[in-house]
Amino acid sequence: MYDAAVAASVPPVIDLRSDTVTRPTAEMRRAMAEAEVGDDVYREDPTVRRLEERAAERLGKKAALFVPSGTMGNQIAVNLWTRPGQEVVLEDRSHILDYEMAQMAAFSGVLARPIPSKEGMPTAAQYRAAIRPSTAYVAQTGLFTLENPHNMAGGTIASQAEVEAIAAVARERKLPTHLDGARIFNAAVALGKSAAELAAPCDSVMVCLSKGLGAPIGSILAGPADFIDEAWRVRKRLGGGMRQVGVIAAPALIALEKQVDRLADDHALAKRLAERIAAIPGLVADPARVQTNIVVFEAAPGGPGGVAIAERWKKGGVLCLVVDERRVRAVTCYEVGPAEIDAAADRLRTAMGA
Repeated sequence: MYDAAVAASVPPVIDLRSDTVTRPTAEMRRAMAEAEVGDDVYREDPTVRRLEERAAERLGKKAALFVPSGTMGNQIAVNLWTRPGQEVVLEDRSHILDYEMAQMAAFSGVLARPIPSKEGMPTAAQYRAAIRPSTAYVAQTGLFTLENPHNMAGGTIASQAEVEAIAAVARERKLPTHLDGARIFNAAVALGKSAAELAAPCDSVMVCLSKGLGAPIGSILAGPADFIDEAWRVRKRLGGGMRQVGVIAAPALIALEKQVDRLADDHALAKRLAERIAAIPGLVADPARVQTNIVVFEAAPGGPGGVAIAERWKKGGVLCLVVDERRVRAVTCYEVGPAEIDAAADRLRTAMGA
């Protein structure tokens, strides 16, 4: 039934492009204004120190480093775990490969060895098969990377048993393993586990604090203490030395402490959106595949492509992200509630002429 009050409360534009579009909460803004600060290049910012210590604890690692972005965190890890001329084994739709501007080659001089998967996580057998033989005429394998949950696979969560098996292969071959855990807290909440449990098999992990958790900026790279000591130097080399940065570490600390449990709400709304989209003639969505806060759907065969779907939805006041020529992505976050989700689905139905 049409509810005028609910309709009036829905904004004219509903932004489902990403969970990075959230704005700081009122509590975060107060914390920014009141934060204790110091020069972080000299490691003198007390708020950053608290954030790093708490993040290391929650991720089950010895130490952590606050970095401006997830890309920087991932690329610091690649740089430290490899030598120029080596290969990095990773999934063929992973963020490190597709969305980090070829930085592993540009900065670290290493080559990607991509392997395919159906749900974003290749098997341990695939990782083992991708290790290059110890000869003088091929590049040597230097690192395994994993992504959990996997963004472009639709926020799917990796099997922990498979992650452990992959890490075991790496240890057997004396290779490090890095986890791109940008949304690892989404996976942890969905599974009812701790982020530390999910990150435990890997030598290092990156987690984003502005995806889902609502911090205005920043990510965490965590791992062994000596690794983080070197990461601090590489961060500076990449231009990531920051001064009185407690003003952004303070909201990141609130995100880490207070925004994790509520991720379950985002997951429920993503499932709700997928169910509504699946009922629209001409669109294909599988609600059973929605595990976190990401919904990937497409037009039925013969229907409009991903760009056309996104443009039609945008004309109706809903923003999304084009994945490829067939698929689009919608992401829920704490600034999108049930009324917005229902309105977005209604507008998509109208846009599709259903």
